[in-house]
Amino acid sequence: MTAEALSKIIVKGMEDKKASDILVMDLRNIKNSVSDFFVLCSGNSDTQLEAIADSIEEHVFKAGEKGPWKSEGKNSGQWILMDYVNVVAHIFLKDKRQYYGLEDLWGDAKFTRIN
Repeated sequence: MTAEALSKIIVKGMEDKKASDILVMDLRNIKNSVSDFFVLCSGNSDTQLEAIADSIEEHVFKAGEKGPWKSEGKNSGQWILMDYVNVVAHIFLKDKRQYYGLEDLWGDAKFTRIN
């Protein structure tokens, strides 16, 4: 499966759990980028963040792909990172997303806002 197709599946998993401010960042034309795509979203509570992460895993699995290569943050409840190698999903509480400012750090990326 292409990274672009995987990013769309991840977006679907986010949408199914009412994630807000979904943003797909295309990093393919950025030299030395760590991945092809970042997919970011925000949630309102640690419970919603975990539900979004579970939904992403379920959608990716149903599409015939494996689970994330690495996942971090489920215990902290503030920011969950799911690394599928070519696509990395970032699920934030709203204030933590502003604090870390990934959109600013990767400002040369092509942005596609979903909602």
